[in-house]
Amino acid sequence: MENIQNILTKYIYPMLPPHIAQLLMKLPVKLLANVTEIRIRINQPLLLVTGNQDIMVADAGQETNPSQAYRSTRQDLLRIFQVMCKNSVYAFEPELQQGYLTITGGHRVGLAGQAAVIDGTVKTLTHISSLNIRLARSIPDCAKPILPFVIDRINKRIYNALLISPPRCGKTTILRDLIRQLSNGNVDLGISGVQIGLVDERSEIAACENGIPSIDLGPRVDVLDACPKAKGLLMLIRSMAPEVVATDEIGRAEDVAAIQEAIHAGVSVITTVHSRTIHDLYERPYIGELVKHKTFDRYIILSNRLGPGTIEEIYNANHEKIHIYSNEVKVCG
Repeated sequence: MENIQNILTKYIYPMLPPHIAQLLMKLPVKLLANVTEIRIRINQPLLLVTGNQDIMVADAGQETNPSQAYRSTRQDLLRIFQVMCKNSVYAFEPELQQGYLTITGGHRVGLAGQAAVIDGTVKTLTHISSLNIRLARSIPDCAKPILPFVIDRINKRIYNALLISPPRCGKTTILRDLIRQLSNGNVDLGISGVQIGLVDERSEIAACENGIPSIDLGPRVDVLDACPKAKGLLMLIRSMAPEVVATDEIGRAEDVAAIQEAIHAGVSVITTVHSRTIHDLYERPYIGELVKHKTFDRYIILSNRLGPGTIEEIYNANHEKIHIYSNEVKVCG
């Protein structure tokens, strides 16, 4: 697992007001090792999320109760927001319209505040009142239990696979490691390295810096960074001849159309979606059509039951369970 101290020191502390960074630095390393989110809200306790637990932090830098916790101020949030936007909010309006920023290292920062709406469309967010800093980590081998189920050893291909879970259940972390393992190849499973095209629309899978991945994805991955998923998938197919294309969090009509075109072109697709079950997806616009038409060969259900990345069930194209992790689970956070 990537060292949490390195992540915080290199990417997170520089974004925070010095006094908040100092509070976090005083916390035990063992506690910080399990942090997945840092939540900062105006006039509310500074909150660390560790799997299924919320921890409040006191002025002296220790775990505490709500009455003793440090409460973030408007000035704290304004300072953090300005640093993240590099004092140029206008340049980040496309991300603000979606309610998030992605900072160096692939860490996504969710935002809430007052929406500026013009003609029914959110143009930006103003008066930011809440921040959710979601820590991106590379966890080698967290996707290892899944790997045998996405490889079609008979036909020497990679199955079309959909990772399914609610937010905060490790989809992106497992997708990242699955890409790395397929890129490297696996002798025991009979596959050499696979050429993969990755569309990283939110810059959090590969954590590119100046277009170069800062996270190890193996030697056979081409990344389109900060590119819309639908356009990027088709661009990679036409330009880089991948065997597999991957992206995160599909949901729009154009995403579905691009996935269908990729599969019709003979390219396998690995992606993720927010949901709890396959059956819930039937009711989703656009994605429901993919499920009904058995577009994917494998459905991998994740949860947060034992921590992020708990692998619950794996289904085949006919929506039949082919593996259940009732006791054996792999937790990635």
